Amino acid sequence: MRQDACAPDYTFHALTVGQVPRPGMLRTTQGAGGAITVELWDMPVTGFGGFMKTIPAPLGIGTITLADGTAVQGFVCEAIACEGAKDITHIADWRKYLAETT
Repeated sequence: MRQDACAPDYTFHALTVGQVPRPGMLRTTQGAGGAITVELWDMPVTGFGGFMKTIPAPLGIGTITLADGTAVQGFVCEAIACEGAKDITHIADWRKYLAETT
């Protein structure tokens, strides 16, 4: 695992859907979001399908652009899940957000 940041084309939300708090990254207008900290993990292609089945809505896998322009597969969320969710784009890091709120 290594950390990186996405291009500033995403907003970041603390989702309240379900019982477990989850981060939600939503693509927005180019340059209108924040450089959110992301974790990059290696996963064998053979395990990807099984992993996908474990991802609960409103999360999904989509293409995310990193700060250097590289495209990777990562977690995104449905826009409707962000309605009413706390916007934490200014914090830009899920682990930091959790440390500040717990």
